[in-house]
Amino acid sequence: MTTRFHPFVEAALRLFHEHANPELAGPMRKYMKDHFPFLGIKAPLRKELSKRLLKEQGIPDDWETVVRQLWTMPEREFQYAAMDLLEKVKKRLEAGHLRLVEELITTKSWWDTVDYLAAHTVGTLFRLFPALIALTNERWIASGNLWLQRTTILFQLSYKEKTDQELLFTNIRIYKDSQEFFIQKAIGWSLREYAKTDADAVLRFVEKTPLASLSRREALKHF
Repeated sequence: MTTRFHPFVEAALRLFHEHANPELAGPMRKYMKDHFPFLGIKAPLRKELSKRLLKEQGIPDDWETVVRQLWTMPEREFQYAAMDLLEKVKKRLEAGHLRLVEELITTKSWWDTVDYLAAHTVGTLFRLFPALIALTNERWIASGNLWLQRTTILFQLSYKEKTDQELLFTNIRIYKDSQEFFIQKAIGWSLREYAKTDADAVLRFVEKTPLASLSRREALKHF
């Protein structure tokens, strides 16, 4: 029995497969540690194809269905296409979309999708519905899921002066002894980014807090 997909997804399948490049697919897969197959479509072309899809198909009212179906596709470019669509609908996000976002973070998880979802999708959702932060932060920390935990560190990346400094520093203290590379890297990245807004606060925090050498090095990279 043939699976029927949303018309937007059918169009994406046709268009992306038309532009597949097997010579590039291998190196792209290798770069992602062989976690996912690729069609071999580099980011600039993929973004152009996504723009073409959106122009031809429009933003579907049932965009959540489209995102979920694109996420099920084996080739990584379709998860990127789902994120391109999410970028277009981020102002339509509602509190109830937290379940969808959590599903995406914990499915086919790797830094390339999780970092976008954390900084852009979760960041936007929590900015629109700040009450969700208190309801979600502790649950994600306690989840034991690396990618949800990384998200609690990164979702404020673009908040600048609106960053909840106490929450950021508290979360980092919770993870400061983690041996996980992706947690240590996230700590350094979040501190380095926040230093652009409040360098003195970051310096004081780093001086007082015993961080992993990777986190400390990343945090102070631009000092």
